Amino acid sequence: MLYIGIDLGTSAVKLLLMSGDGQIKKIVSREYPIYFPHPGWSEQKPEDWFAETMDGLKELLADCDKNQVSGISFGGQMHGLVILDKDDQVIRPALLWNDGRTWEECDYLNHVVGKEKLSEYTANIAFTGFTAPKILWVRNKEPENFVRIAKIMLPKDYIAYRLTGVHCTDVSDASGMLLFDVKNRRWSKKMCEICGVRPEQLARVYESFQSVGTVLPEIADELGIPHIVKVAAGAGDNAAAAVGTGTVGDGMCNISLGTSGTIFISSEKFGVDRHNALHAFAHADGHYHLMGCMLSAASCNKWWMDGILQTSDYAKEQAAITKLGENHVYFLPYLMGERSPHNDPNARGTFIGMTMDTSRADMTQAVLEGVAFALRDSLEVAKSLGIQIERTKICGGGAKSPLWRKIIANVMNLKVDMIESEEGPALGGAMLAAVACGEYASVEEAARKLVKITKTVEPESELVVKYEERYQKFRQIYPACKSLFQLIQ
Repeated sequence: MLYIGIDLGTSAVKLLLMSGDGQIKKIVSREYPIYFPHPGWSEQKPEDWFAETMDGLKELLADCDKNQVSGISFGGQMHGLVILDKDDQVIRPALLWNDGRTWEECDYLNHVVGKEKLSEYTANIAFTGFTAPKILWVRNKEPENFVRIAKIMLPKDYIAYRLTGVHCTDVSDASGMLLFDVKNRRWSKKMCEICGVRPEQLARVYESFQSVGTVLPEIADELGIPHIVKVAAGAGDNAAAAVGTGTVGDGMCNISLGTSGTIFISSEKFGVDRHNALHAFAHADGHYHLMGCMLSAASCNKWWMDGILQTSDYAKEQAAITKLGENHVYFLPYLMGERSPHNDPNARGTFIGMTMDTSRADMTQAVLEGVAFALRDSLEVAKSLGIQIERTKICGGGAKSPLWRKIIANVMNLKVDMIESEEGPALGGAMLAAVACGEYASVEEAARKLVKITKTVEPESELVVKYEERYQKFRQIYPACKSLFQLIQ
């Protein structure tokens, strides 16, 4: 049988076709625009997501035996607010995960409602990217839209709705809304009351590997697939990527170098760090995970290469980097503010340490190292909980760089495992669809049988020592700059 994984990303939707034994048959990608109507704002049109998804599905299925298609599932950008009216029409463009406009609402939630109560209700505190502050923003700033809300959805769930007619979500994606009782895997009545959300406005919650229904007849006919094709709930992009990299079960780790950057640690048990510096979410495997998320990771390198250096030859720029562990230039990668562990929407990208002999290569190296150092910040929080990690998987566009992988291994002092397929959320979505259709008994079984390690980058003791010294300097830069960021907004 054949399974489709749909990764609804920030810049594009990636669609993957997988056979039951894990072979990737075809991959298709479709881009769509992102809008920045004001500094710090970030929006997309859900209708664009669906149009490009359908167009991509038609190309994906063009040359296969469509009667073999058995299931569809998703990975998707998290936290985005999609609101529908009583006729299931989109009310306004979606507010995305990297939208920073809700600082006032976050201040209210964290300091008036209180972080302790938020953590008690949802296992997390308010971040500007989360969905609940966005709902409050609409209530405060666009009351005419707020009163029209009949359904509140997340990005990938809008696609699931358009394919099935079912208003649904999954536990991993719901965990990032700040409306969800993560420990008990259900909506939080208290948080809904705080945000003015009625129960009927929220979707039914499923486990990621559960079927929510079958494709609508008109969708099946348009795509030429059977009417009985199942659609599984899917997962937030990081949980789906964790499935795709085999980061399931207890004590596994994955680092994602995508538009955002994450360190993802799976656990069989529910747990929260006392400062809520890491997100405590439900995992797509039926258990839990901790996650540190930085808002700009590979996007920092893209900004530097495309926008500043105005070059597309990333490999050539990185080839000029020869002095690992010896760079005196530092870069704070906070181009969109920062989430873990600082929770500071005012933070900004910053270079420091340049001298007259600083080179283009030094600046490029600082960008790569700055992302690695910022990821290490979240790893340090996990270590403070007694979690010991010796190795990690790695995925995302940035993971294709051998140099960046080497920097990550030595900054984090972890063995970094490359896997046979680096398709992350799209592959994870296809695997969840396979589980929903009974191809595999569990997510753990699918991961064990399908995910294969092909190469490991080992940390080098000399470089580890050098990077330890530089990391200790890096971690002092943000506190020194924090008050300045507030002045330059």
